Amino acid sequence: MKLRSGTELKSTHFLQWYKTAHKVIQVLSRPKGRFTVTSAATGILERLNANEVVIGDGGFVFALEKRGYVKAGPWTPEAAVTHPEAVRQLHREFLRAGSNVMQAFTFYASDDKLENRGQTLKITGAQVNEAACDLAREVANEGDALMAGGVCQTPSYLSCKSETEVKAIFKKQLDVFIKKNVDFLIAEYFEHVEEAEWAVQVLKMSGKPVAASMCIGPQGDMHGVPPGECAVRLVKAGAQIVGVNCHFDPLTCVEAVKMMKAAVEKAGLKAHYMVQPLAYHTPDCNCQGFIDLPEFPFALEPRILTRWDMHKYAREAYNAGIRFIGGCCGFEPYHIRAVAEELAPERGFLPQASDKHGLWGAALEMHTKPWVRARARRDYWENIHPASGRPKCPSLSSPEGWGVTKGHTELLQHREATTAQEMQHVLERQKKAKSAV
Repeated sequence: MKLRSGTELKSTHFLQWYKTAHKVIQVLSRPKGRFTVTSAATGILERLNANEVVIGDGGFVFALEKRGYVKAGPWTPEAAVTHPEAVRQLHREFLRAGSNVMQAFTFYASDDKLENRGQTLKITGAQVNEAACDLAREVANEGDALMAGGVCQTPSYLSCKSETEVKAIFKKQLDVFIKKNVDFLIAEYFEHVEEAEWAVQVLKMSGKPVAASMCIGPQGDMHGVPPGECAVRLVKAGAQIVGVNCHFDPLTCVEAVKMMKAAVEKAGLKAHYMVQPLAYHTPDCNCQGFIDLPEFPFALEPRILTRWDMHKYAREAYNAGIRFIGGCCGFEPYHIRAVAEELAPERGFLPQASDKHGLWGAALEMHTKPWVRARARRDYWENIHPASGRPKCPSLSSPEGWGVTKGHTELLQHREATTAQEMQHVLERQKKAKSAV
């Protein structure tokens, strides 16, 4: 691995970046791992305590759905068992792009989710969790990466099952994570702080570091608990790292984490902070986030952030005091590479994937067309306003916003497939919601 040499960074177009990257140049003579410079710190807390930037990975569920390995609807991760090569390759691409956390593909890998609404998988949660951990560890060992196991919200909680029943589900996953000796644990994608607290309490039984990440924005959780209060409760439950993931765009998520940080500090508590947002613009979302958008999940592509948007996100997150910075749904490896490139001066190195990427478009100087060569400069890409190419489409949507959450009959989950009667009911509700807009 090496920093750009020759004319790429010495070009006057990139003098500004070149000056800010002096810390990168100073460390490049040190021995390096296969994909990254080796960290002097070992665990996640040691790295964060040393003020290192930890870069997470991207959105496995959406990425693998587009590649044909995950079914939209249940969004379950059985591909870790049925198509391990696809999961392994995506891990490897994120590692190469600069991620130094390989999060096992255990999203929605609880038994109650794997058998929810007509799922007929003959694969157990334990099998999925074990296979996912093995793949993540295998790739983490190829670089200087940590491996994390994760749990997320459950159908059982949404169906108003007891605290004991919900915690038992988390405990089954935790048993696998302990067996596989993960480096740390993540409780992520929780819409309700109460369930997130339960998850943290279970994960703390392992004695390993615990991060807790909620899928909320500045409006708070689905019962109106503000982000700051959510964070304080999670820290008191035992989480050493708190933040948000999914449901909202990067800058909205950064704003929510700022609120968390302010509240934790006001309460006299200590924590590290993480953010792993969507790679979609969501200025028109309400409390539920992008799930309420009419484009969810199959027509979100016009909202995708560019790699240059990711540079801004990474810098905003870093300036907010967030040191665990990654992505969720929509994040592809090139997005993570942009985060890693923006924070290269702070990290002291570029990812291997940057070997094939001219910083701020520098490699366009090699293009055959002169008007494209003229775009080989930072100020061009920093200030571009991309067109969608869809003249009949609006810039913003009207979220459906049914207001249904835990405690509502319509959200009760069951093993049986959704019935025709249930489908008729939701279609009527959809028609009523649209007429009210």
